[in-house]
Amino acid sequence: MSEKAKLRVALLSFWHVHAKDYAKQVMEHTDTELVAIWDEIPERGRREAEGRGIRYVEQLGELLSDSHIDGVIVTAPTADHMDIMTAAAEAGKHIFTEKVIALTSAECDKIMAAVNRSGVVLTVSLPRLNTPFTQGALALAACGLLGELTSVRARLSHSGALPAEDNPLGYLPAHFFDPAQTGGGAMIDLGCHPMILVRLFLGMPESVSASYSCVTGKAVEDNAITVLRYKNGAFGVVEAGFVNRSSPFTLELHGTEGSALYHAYDAKLIYRSLKLEGDAAGRWHTFKLPAALPSSFDQWVSHIRNGTKATENVTLALDLTRLMEAASISAKSGAAVQLLC
Repeated sequence: MSEKAKLRVALLSFWHVHAKDYAKQVMEHTDTELVAIWDEIPERGRREAEGRGIRYVEQLGELLSDSHIDGVIVTAPTADHMDIMTAAAEAGKHIFTEKVIALTSAECDKIMAAVNRSGVVLTVSLPRLNTPFTQGALALAACGLLGELTSVRARLSHSGALPAEDNPLGYLPAHFFDPAQTGGGAMIDLGCHPMILVRLFLGMPESVSASYSCVTGKAVEDNAITVLRYKNGAFGVVEAGFVNRSSPFTLELHGTEGSALYHAYDAKLIYRSLKLEGDAAGRWHTFKLPAALPSSFDQWVSHIRNGTKATENVTLALDLTRLMEAASISAKSGAAVQLLC
């Protein structure tokens, strides 16, 4: 492949709700080209391919053996991630994937072994790591204005499982509530976003305790909370749900010297700190948000072009799978799951 040639990308499955977004990113990016589509449901794959004027390949093995394809985007059922990504890595294809990497740490180990053997670039879509509010909160925590963090809470919820006039089961596709394909519901899907933020600010916990419920009678949880406990006494609280009409994303950081709050309803990051001088210590202040980092997809393309690895992204994504696995075990057992960190 010449230096100026576009990266040729194939999209593997339109199972995930964000598959169309990724297809759009590939087609609009100046350095990538969408050249093929595969789907575990052939009719769906053909329809999506025809709508974009893209080649549909019925057999995954045939697509992965195509030397003209440089990388793949994996938006297949989460339960199929290990087999698909292992095969893609062994075929020498760079991989961009929807979270989580896999359902278990053991599956992640197999994927990473194949990725490391082949030397391909793996990048996971973790969009909230790149947002201005996350970068701003990191800056506040790093400069000491909050002191030692003692509590981080993140909440993300929507109404995807609630009945609507045009869809009595909710606007999420029915397969999002199939545990055999998803490995869970609101926590392992939507909860990935708040979970990765708590992990970012507090690190890996000593133990994980989770409680799941189902308001709508689905086969997976639609309302969930996970508590991360740390050796220093800090707590992380992760909330996720598919059963809230109006629940703006919320991030809270609380420490020994101050607090920082971000709410999506006004998109402001505010903070208060005893480290400030005089009257300023008693007031809430608005933090000027920095620019967003490049998207996870843009980072993937850049790593491929520059011959670098998405080391931090993959480390966080592996921890995310470990946390989700522990949360699932805890919710089923009713007991805290101890982690050896």
